[in-house]
Amino acid sequence: MPIEFVCKIKFAEEDEKQKSKQDGDKESLIEESCTPPAKDLAGFANTCSLHGINHIFVSGRLGIRQTLWALAFLTSLALFLYQAAKCAISYLEHPHVTALNEEATPEMVFPAVTFCNINRFRFSALTDADIYHLANLTGLPPKNRDGHKPTDLMYPAPDMQDIFNRTGHQLDEMLKSCNFSGQNCSADDFTVVYTRYGKCYTFNGNKTTSRKTKQGGMGNGLEIMLDIQQDEYLPIWRETNETSLEAGIRVQIHSQDEPPYIHQLGFGVSPGFQTFVSCQEQRLTYLPQPWGNCRASSKEKFPGYDTYSISACRLLCETNEVLRMCNCRMVHMPGTADICPPSKINCVDKALAQYQKNSADTCPCETPCNLTRYGKELSMVKIPSKGSARYLSRKYDKSEDYIRENFLVLDIFFEALNYETIEQKKAYDVAGLLGDIGGQMGLFIGASILTVLEILDYIYEMMKHRLQRLLRPQKEERRSRPQPSTVATVGLEEMKSKQDPNDLGPSHPEGAYANTILPNHHHPHPHPHPHPHRHHAGHHGVFEDFAC
Repeated sequence: MPIEFVCKIKFAEEDEKQKSKQDGDKESLIEESCTPPAKDLAGFANTCSLHGINHIFVSGRLGIRQTLWALAFLTSLALFLYQAAKCAISYLEHPHVTALNEEATPEMVFPAVTFCNINRFRFSALTDADIYHLANLTGLPPKNRDGHKPTDLMYPAPDMQDIFNRTGHQLDEMLKSCNFSGQNCSADDFTVVYTRYGKCYTFNGNKTTSRKTKQGGMGNGLEIMLDIQQDEYLPIWRETNETSLEAGIRVQIHSQDEPPYIHQLGFGVSPGFQTFVSCQEQRLTYLPQPWGNCRASSKEKFPGYDTYSISACRLLCETNEVLRMCNCRMVHMPGTADICPPSKINCVDKALAQYQKNSADTCPCETPCNLTRYGKELSMVKIPSKGSARYLSRKYDKSEDYIRENFLVLDIFFEALNYETIEQKKAYDVAGLLGDIGGQMGLFIGASILTVLEILDYIYEMMKHRLQRLLRPQKEERRSRPQPSTVATVGLEEMKSKQDPNDLGPSHPEGAYANTILPNHHHPHPHPHPHPHRHHAGHHGVFEDFAC
């Protein structure tokens, strides 16, 4: 009966690859050439500029040397991350420093000077109607000893701006002499401004025609002699919120960009003295959020004023509070609302007291990012001297006692033609942050921005390779599919015909079989037998010479 042997013969791996290449088309060859395989980690470590990783990621097993290098690298990386985190936290705190500098200039803009007589109403200028309406402010009885008659109670409604303008101290009567940088000046060089003290006067308040000084020191600024007219001061019959016990003037030195806030920022000048005020201009620059808390000039325009200032903000806040509670405004407040009559003075006082109590919460006034202020040093001497009292008495037709009690001299000048700049600067900006992080990065791990780009490029290549494999699953599966085995059928008669019938030994010497037939080594043969295959000839014949 014929016997068939079925043999499965696998081709070598090189033949299989060659076959798959021959089966592919030109398109697959182009794709293979355009998409080179991604780098392995060891290869990337050898080419990367990051220090130390080429000693860690090496081919072969992980040894002690690689372990030590890995510990050193991780320690350096941890130190770098710690220092970088400290730098980032310091930057996020937005610290700032203050720089002080002094700069000289050939000429300087003279500041605005506002002064007010502490007494708001001249007694001689008040009429019975004025006294009647201003009773809540002055506490004065009527000038007529018989008091106000019933017919007098039909006074028309008071005009507070007219009362302040008419009964306030007039500059042409107060100003006895005026001199600016060696040139005479007069009351025409002053402008009227209203404050909490009533009618006041400002010198050099227009910033478009502001005066300049070209030399520092005494005699190179504003020098004025004033008569405060104490004879016109109101007698005190009873104390009110507006009662003043002082005699003299209030003075504020400010820039042309801000309105006077003299009742809080002014200083007093007493009669009988010549007061010297040495000024030093200071230009302050603050930082906006998040480094500081100033109001940037790019914000919307402040209502009622050309430029924003703290004084303007406070006046506007007071105005809004008085309007909210009393439906009117005071004479010195900005706006077009009706001026409060004296009958509402108690409401106004309550509104202002409420604002002062809650000003920080209800109406906070930010500091402008650019501010000009004037530092002051005051000194004074007594006037008149014994020798000048008689001369001044004859010159102004006043008694010597009147001169001593009412005359004062105010001398305002720059100490020198220089100004101080006080500027807030960022203590830690982006450039400093990047410099510190770069220095720490180079110190601990020897890296730079280009090193980071190398790592990102490697990650990109790896992700690209993975995505390509995911997007082409069928092609990868076809490439990785095993080739079908070749089945060889060998008939027994064929083997017999090819073998010599007289020879019971193998038809091929050992190792001389065809490429498609494997020699039988299932049973090992000891080396002493000269014919290893004949050992099984008596039992199995020639069929033991190959295995399938």
